[in-house]
Amino acid sequence: MSVRKGSKVWAEDRDFAWVPAEVLGSVGKQVQLVTSSGKKVLASPAKLFPRDADEEDHVGVDDMTKLAYLNEPGVLYNLQRRYALNDIYTYTGSILIAVNPFTKLPHLYDVHMMEQYKGAPFGELSPHVFAVADASYRAMMDDGRSQSILVSGESGAGKTETTKLIMQYLTYVGGRAAGDDRTVEQQVLESNPLLEAFGNARTIRNDNSSRFGKFVEIQFDASGRISGAAIRTYLLERSRVVQITDPERNYHCFYQLCASGDAEKYKLDHPSHFHYLNQSRRYELDGVSSLEEYLKTRRAMDIVGISDEEQEAIFRTLAAILHLGNIEFSPGKEHDSSVIKDQKSSFHMQMAADLFRCDEKLLQATLCTRSIQTREGIIVKALDCTAAIASRDALAKTIYSRLFDWLVDKINRSVGQDLNSRVQIGVLDIYGFECFKDNSFEQFCINFANEKLQQHFNEHVFKMEQEEYSKEKINWSYIEFIDNQDVLDLIEKKPIGIIALLDEACMFPKSTHETFSMKLFQNFQANPRLAKAKFSETDFTVSHYAGKVTYHTDTFLDKNRDYVVLEHCNLLSSSKCSFVAGLFPLPREESLRSSYKFSSVASRFKQQLQALMETLNSTEPHYIRCIKPNSLNRSHKFENLSILHQLRCGGVLEAVRISLAGYPTRRTYSEFIDRYGLLALELLDGCYDEKATTEKILQKLKLENFQLGRTKVFLRAGQIGILDSRRAEILDNAAKCVQRQFRTFIARRDFLSTRAAASALQACCRGCLAREVYAAKRETAAAVSIQKYVRRWLLRCAYLKLCSAAIVMQSNVRGFIIRQRFLQGKKHKAAILIQACWRMHKVRMVFRRRQTSIIAIQCLWRQKLAKRELRRRKQEANEAGALRLAKSKLEKQLEDLTWRLQLEKRLRVSHDESKSGEMSKLQKALESLKLELDAAKLTTINECNKNAVLQNQLELLEKGKSALEREIIGMAELRKENAFLKNSLDTLEKKNLALELELVKAQKDSTDSMEKLREVENMCSQLQQNVKSLEEKLSVLEDENHVLRQKTLSLTPNRNHPGFAKALSEKYSGALVLPQIDQKPVFESPTPTKLISPFAHGFSESRQSKLTVERHQDNYEFLSRCIKEDLGFKDGKPLAACIIYKCLLHWHAFESERTAIFNFIIEGINDVLKVGDENITLPYWLSNASALLCLLQRNLRSNGFLTTINQRSAGASGLIGRVGQGLKSPFKYIGGFDNGISHVEARYPAILFKQQLTACVEKIFGLIRDNLKKELSPLLSLCIQAPKAARVHAGKSSRSPGGVPQLLPNSQWDNIIKFLDSLMSQLRGNHVPSFFIRKLITQVFSFINISLFNSLLLRRECCTFSNGEYVKSGLAELEKWIVSATDEFAGTSWHELNYIRQAVGFLVIHQKRKKSLDEIRQDLCPALTVRQIYRISTMYWDDKYGTQSVSNEVVAQMRENVDKDNQNLTSNSFLLDDDLSIPFSTEDIDIAIPAIDTSDIELPTFLSEYPCAQFLLQHQK
Repeated sequence: MSVRKGSKVWAEDRDFAWVPAEVLGSVGKQVQLVTSSGKKVLASPAKLFPRDADEEDHVGVDDMTKLAYLNEPGVLYNLQRRYALNDIYTYTGSILIAVNPFTKLPHLYDVHMMEQYKGAPFGELSPHVFAVADASYRAMMDDGRSQSILVSGESGAGKTETTKLIMQYLTYVGGRAAGDDRTVEQQVLESNPLLEAFGNARTIRNDNSSRFGKFVEIQFDASGRISGAAIRTYLLERSRVVQITDPERNYHCFYQLCASGDAEKYKLDHPSHFHYLNQSRRYELDGVSSLEEYLKTRRAMDIVGISDEEQEAIFRTLAAILHLGNIEFSPGKEHDSSVIKDQKSSFHMQMAADLFRCDEKLLQATLCTRSIQTREGIIVKALDCTAAIASRDALAKTIYSRLFDWLVDKINRSVGQDLNSRVQIGVLDIYGFECFKDNSFEQFCINFANEKLQQHFNEHVFKMEQEEYSKEKINWSYIEFIDNQDVLDLIEKKPIGIIALLDEACMFPKSTHETFSMKLFQNFQANPRLAKAKFSETDFTVSHYAGKVTYHTDTFLDKNRDYVVLEHCNLLSSSKCSFVAGLFPLPREESLRSSYKFSSVASRFKQQLQALMETLNSTEPHYIRCIKPNSLNRSHKFENLSILHQLRCGGVLEAVRISLAGYPTRRTYSEFIDRYGLLALELLDGCYDEKATTEKILQKLKLENFQLGRTKVFLRAGQIGILDSRRAEILDNAAKCVQRQFRTFIARRDFLSTRAAASALQACCRGCLAREVYAAKRETAAAVSIQKYVRRWLLRCAYLKLCSAAIVMQSNVRGFIIRQRFLQGKKHKAAILIQACWRMHKVRMVFRRRQTSIIAIQCLWRQKLAKRELRRRKQEANEAGALRLAKSKLEKQLEDLTWRLQLEKRLRVSHDESKSGEMSKLQKALESLKLELDAAKLTTINECNKNAVLQNQLELLEKGKSALEREIIGMAELRKENAFLKNSLDTLEKKNLALELELVKAQKDSTDSMEKLREVENMCSQLQQNVKSLEEKLSVLEDENHVLRQKTLSLTPNRNHPGFAKALSEKYSGALVLPQIDQKPVFESPTPTKLISPFAHGFSESRQSKLTVERHQDNYEFLSRCIKEDLGFKDGKPLAACIIYKCLLHWHAFESERTAIFNFIIEGINDVLKVGDENITLPYWLSNASALLCLLQRNLRSNGFLTTINQRSAGASGLIGRVGQGLKSPFKYIGGFDNGISHVEARYPAILFKQQLTACVEKIFGLIRDNLKKELSPLLSLCIQAPKAARVHAGKSSRSPGGVPQLLPNSQWDNIIKFLDSLMSQLRGNHVPSFFIRKLITQVFSFINISLFNSLLLRRECCTFSNGEYVKSGLAELEKWIVSATDEFAGTSWHELNYIRQAVGFLVIHQKRKKSLDEIRQDLCPALTVRQIYRISTMYWDDKYGTQSVSNEVVAQMRENVDKDNQNLTSNSFLLDDDLSIPFSTEDIDIAIPAIDTSDIELPTFLSEYPCAQFLLQHQK
């Protein structure tokens, strides 16, 4: 490999096998590298492999053939990247590599996932075991050839689990032809515990390693349904029964039997006491209970169908084998003879004979002697100890082998084989290549089998390569096929081969492993595939396809010898135990000649292997390679060295080697131009042919080792490296150009910034100098200004001082003059005041003297007048006694009045509430009178001194007296009113007494009525008994009616109405007369007698019944024509539904107890749906059927005859409730009106017809929806991925995130828009109610969302940036269509696309690595689960801008959440499930569809031809 500095390579590493590295330079003939860990190493260029740096940014490729460099480290690290993201499946062409995750991934194996892979082309979806199973099933059905799926891998790699998944999927797609409830998968899996117990054992690498090959045949019939299954076993490791190595174990069944409760019965003990088990010190398995496993084995035997007797015989045989192994021999008395060694061996001999149910002495004789058949007779030869032990072990191996074969045969009988099946799918689960530290005969046989399978695998891979080359039409004749035939010749070729030499050595008793090894080295001294071990004289090394394996020959001869002793067979065939005798049938006559026949284990192994290969060669193979990621069985742990070894052992690297021999690098032309088009950009201007452009690019580079296919370019090994180196050179030159321009830009930017900084600095300096000059000038101007103002201030201060001194002097002079004047005026004013006071004193003295004299005169005159008045008052005082008497009388009268008032109050408390206000006024008046009387008392005491006051008081008393007189008159009126109220109270009491008397009479009447009601209740119970008897009679009549209806329905499909009518008229004439005889008004309540009487009446009138049958025949013909012909619509009303409803209503079909007309209508509709064009008939009849259903729902009422009786008995339990209900029930169905809407009494056939019509509407809706999905599925499969023509070449497209994507017109999305427009026009053209249109459109968009979202999660090529833009543009077109369709028809369709909208939105956002998990879940993808986001994040790759997906931290968080969900959730699918339910009910239809007026309709022209429909014309007139 030619390398240069900066090249990305893979370098060998002791710990990790291969590590990524980068070339730093050359040191002599070696290359200096720096690894990803930063370590610098030296390596030879020949040991380096090229590495594609672009693949590191992705999460790996789903097909190894897509790797840029198909080599060992590329394959290893691609698996590692995918395994880290739980992508455990990877393709290598048609080979599936499955890495055991060691954790539950239920989302990968549920029904949704199987549905996605069903029928999908191989390689279209993500790699999966279901894809391989589906490919095998489709190939079997298409080619009619049996298929086989070869599952290989080392112990613990998951082969058995993968086999289970394959059978699970085949059961899903194939079903079961027979009526068995258990699936084939279940039946086969139920036998697994049994096969594991008897065929699995602990090895060095696995505690439950299968020591046999299992080929499960799933048989199919001609229609592709599973018809049976069979289990074929190959290559059972028989030698393990008698010989094991530490720390391995024998088969599990022995340890389970020793731990069971039956051990004492068979005289068993701990495994360490038995020779066949104690050769290894490992008796128990970690975490496994032998007792529990024993119980599981017994349950498996019960399921398989092994009886208790057979189970006991099986475990008795196992115990006998263990006892047989403990029999030891010692030399006998004779030469080369042997006998039982001791008492312990005798005990085990006896136990073995008892358990085998055979004779102990015969058993001992068969072990210690040999019978030889000669011409003279039978010669008995004694065996030495070694030969006796070999005979014992041969017997044990033979018994166990036949027991295992019997179990397999029993399991096959339980599962059920189809011997007539011509095609089948076989699943081979066989042990893988083994290479241990100590390899013995078992490893030699196993590796020989894997060599055979590897040759078959190589042939298949080469064949696939040939098919690929032929498909692409390229020349492949000169490609050499690399196989391992030389190794197979070394092992199995006759007469000189390892097996032949081994058999030859085993046939000689004195041969040893040394002689065998010596002969081996002599014959194969020149063979490059076989070599002698370095430190051993007897060990040899074979160079297998997976590497060199050294075998120890110490036990080769012993393990290869397998004698078939006739005495053994004869002994056990004569056993008293039928089970043991059945294992050893009597041998053929020709076999009786030799009593001691040698049988080679290796030869028999070779024959079984050859039979297996013949079976595989007759089928089309499919390969699954299972990988065990680590030896600790832990999840998320990837051991590179171990996996690399398994890749070699599994032949994956061999397949890579075969691919490298041809054209390992294959690229589609678009991918090649996208990556290497920049090598010749001049060829990419305008439109170009991709194939021609690819050829020109290769010719420009002068490459020769390539071929151009139909769709791909094929390159030899090493050519892709040349292309990548040239591409790297161009990218380096481009990078240098970019760097040069960038450095120029940086230098110019620095220069401009420096120049701008200098200019700014100069301007700053000049500004500083100018500011200093300006400051000096400003200071000078300021000094001059300050001086000016200081001088002015000094002069002004001097002036102000002079001015103030002058003003002070003037003010002092003026003040002195004013004060002189004031003093003079003050003196003058005082003189005047003194004069005035003197004059006033003189005048006051004169006035006082005159006033005193006048007062004295007045007093004398007043005294005189007072004396006169005194005398007059004394005379009047003598007259005051009469006034006191009057006063006392008034007081008594007042007290009397107050007492009477109180009495009147007590009497009128309950009757005079209306006059309480007047009474309060009277009380206030009385209180005022009391106050006045008190005042009068006071006045009488002082009347002597105040006569004038008394006179005034008397006047006031007189006024009060007059007022009291008026009040007394009012009191008299109140008394009269009180008397009137008393009289009225008396009358009321009399009336009350009369009412009480009437109440007593009513109570007596009520008791009488209660007795009468009890009598009525007894009568009701009798009536109920009568009704029950009538109901029994009615049930008998209904049974007869049901029989008649079934016979009628059986005759209706014949469509021969005359014969139909005739037959009914002859046998059941009265049945059809019922709707026409004695037609009663609709409101008449039915009674049992009215229901029964028409039968007798109808059977007696045969003539009338014949006329009725003819009339019904006319009705059927008319309805049939209405159903078959398209009557159209008027004002949006379906005419067919309206006419049918009006006819049924007029013919009283809804009230008929028995009629076949409803079934005739339903069958007619179903026939039209089957015959007519679905795109036309389905919408038409959805509109008509829903309209007819609404008419029935709104206008029919169930009959109340039977229901009223039940309601009457089960309803109100009280007497009044029953009486009330009895009063209401006769009027419940009278009138036929409910809120103004006419209702029709509906009998059982009418109710059944409504249910059938509801089912018909749901069926039509489901058919329309399913047809839409079928038509839409191919369109959606084209829309999920952007077409190649829409992609823009990398060299010409915009690489900036702001660049507008240049996409071609979305022709595929336009097809979906046209499809939706066509759907809408069909539905609206047939006047389908908007309710149904809205439901259909919503479910169509839900299907679009589910299909696009599931396809996005299953196809990695869809999770790209450019594809996200393409789908987003298509969703925008759908949004426009939804807006134009309005909410009336589209409803919530846009919300149905939430999942795909959010997923696509996540694909097209930039800077995903900056988004946290919370931001993604809450802002970007709130509707998506963590598992779905994790799936998109790990599958995403940016094919346009080269951006990366979310950060590793977010991926780790999502993986942790996903692991938790795997443990907690029952369903963990990341796929969406399609909802197939009907999204409406009859009530929803009734509410959503508006009322339909059947009166105003346009009648068809053929109506006049039918007399039964003339009433429609009359109504129209």
